[in-house]
Amino acid sequence: MDALTLLTTRRSNKKLSAPAPNKTQLEKMFQAALRTPDHGKLSPYHFVVIEKEGLDKLEHLLKEAVVEFNLGEERLKKAENLAHRAPMVIAVIAKINPDIAKVPAWEQLITAGCAAYGIQLAAHAQGFDNVWITGKWVSGSALRQALGCREQDEIVALLMLGTATEKVERECRQESMEEFVSYL
Repeated sequence: MDALTLLTTRRSNKKLSAPAPNKTQLEKMFQAALRTPDHGKLSPYHFVVIEKEGLDKLEHLLKEAVVEFNLGEERLKKAENLAHRAPMVIAVIAKINPDIAKVPAWEQLITAGCAAYGIQLAAHAQGFDNVWITGKWVSGSALRQALGCREQDEIVALLMLGTATEKVERECRQESMEEFVSYL
């Protein structure tokens, strides 16, 4: 797949099943993530692969976050389903170092976000669909602890990965580029 096709055809898809990427395919995805723009060469990110029994642990951790933040019964059910929506989840954690003045925390956070997108693009290039999930539960103390987050770190994505069970037929945005682009 050429680069422009890759960039213009990636879509989020929440209906995923096995197979998930194998070890070799995952390595390519992480190689893509490591090529993200990184001011100061800080590598301010960490990835945690969650699959098999780990998905049950993720379900438990998401439910704990729902209780911790008193998000209600509906969100409790959603947490249960979310953890098993795909055969693999990759948590992307921004490992923020607030002591580096020349690279502010917000820039380190963006770098981690770019790394997450690199994973998504590399997954798509290898034929896997995915969706980027966040929500209040990514701030849950049990989840943060399980993923090795320090106080200053942020979970920027739970990337759900797998094979599409249904083809996504959404149209590309047809808005006028003038809404998004201006020239100085």
